[in-house]
Amino acid sequence: MENDQSLQLQEIAVTTAAAPADNFFSYKDNLIGALLAIFGHLIISIALNLQKYSHIRLTGSKDPRSYFKTKTWWLGLFLLLVGELGVFSSYAFAPLSLIAPLSAVSLIASSIIGIIFIKEKWKPKEFLRRYILSFIGCGLAVAGTYLLITFGPNSHEKMTGENIVKHLVSWPFLLYMLVEILAFCFLLYFYKEKNANYMIVILLLVALLGSTTVVTVKALAGMIFVSIRGTMQLGYPIFYIMVVCMVATAVAQASFLTQASQLYDSALIASVNYILSTTIAISAGAVFYLDFRGENILHVSMFALGCLIAFLGVFLITRNRKKSKSFEPYVAMNSMPGLHSMHDNGSAIQPDFGTSFSYGALESNDSLSEIYAPATLPVVPEEASSSPPYKVLDHNKTE
Repeated sequence: MENDQSLQLQEIAVTTAAAPADNFFSYKDNLIGALLAIFGHLIISIALNLQKYSHIRLTGSKDPRSYFKTKTWWLGLFLLLVGELGVFSSYAFAPLSLIAPLSAVSLIASSIIGIIFIKEKWKPKEFLRRYILSFIGCGLAVAGTYLLITFGPNSHEKMTGENIVKHLVSWPFLLYMLVEILAFCFLLYFYKEKNANYMIVILLLVALLGSTTVVTVKALAGMIFVSIRGTMQLGYPIFYIMVVCMVATAVAQASFLTQASQLYDSALIASVNYILSTTIAISAGAVFYLDFRGENILHVSMFALGCLIAFLGVFLITRNRKKSKSFEPYVAMNSMPGLHSMHDNGSAIQPDFGTSFSYGALESNDSLSEIYAPATLPVVPEEASSSPPYKVLDHNKTE
């Protein structure tokens, strides 16, 4: 009896000593993954702004070079690859549900960069009034990010080929994929066949594709990390299936986002896309990787609160941006009373955007009535006459 009791006490001591160590390393992995994601999104934001700066500088100058021949654009491309590598590596350390919401860092960085490099000069009161929503949004987004990292899921699983296949054939994920595929087909039918070009429809398609993308990225990053540590995983067919799915869904996302940007404001797209994509990605991580398995109600509630605060912060950041007004250079003639103009039929005198910016190039429209046709003078053959073909009028000084 004494030997049995001593063995039980030793087992309890070993388990109690090992649990804090495991928790310590899991929280350490969470911190490493979160820092890599924050670093990656920060570098991506800087890279995109550098490339945008190179485009703007070439547009406003007489430099005949293309954008890809400038050092600024190539520096932005290099930083973009470094940032994407950092975000990709973060999925190997931390759960998917923790990494997905951290993309708010990119929007925070873009907002700060826009304020720093603003060209206009504001008085302190005007500056504060103009950017008060951005400051509040950045503060809320930072607070939400802190709650996400502190109360994020702490599930860590070895991403081997066997484990990924086991998750793929589990009935919760199969049911989730069935619902997602049906929802995607339903939205795609209304978008293509019914011409439902609503922003929410397009961004839901992007979010559904994005959930598949992050699931595959998590699997690929985890398998590569396990392979680097000594257990080769690149020989499993599931690895290459995940590569194909990742590339296909990423390309489809880019296509739908391009279509959305042509119809709606980019700031509003960034806000709504972040909210929808993050929500569906967290759901995919919870179903596929069981991120919240073993978490208590307090941690889940605080994590959800952090997501809501980050959502509100991103909304305020994008809400404060000025909407881009389309520049329509045309000569308005409808303000002159009694003068018929092309504006009566919805036409405008548009400039020619061929090679130079010049006013006065008329828009070709064959449906215009004859009243808008240019006047033509009759051609009279010249006759041999001593008198001039015109009459010279003498103007008196009194006129």
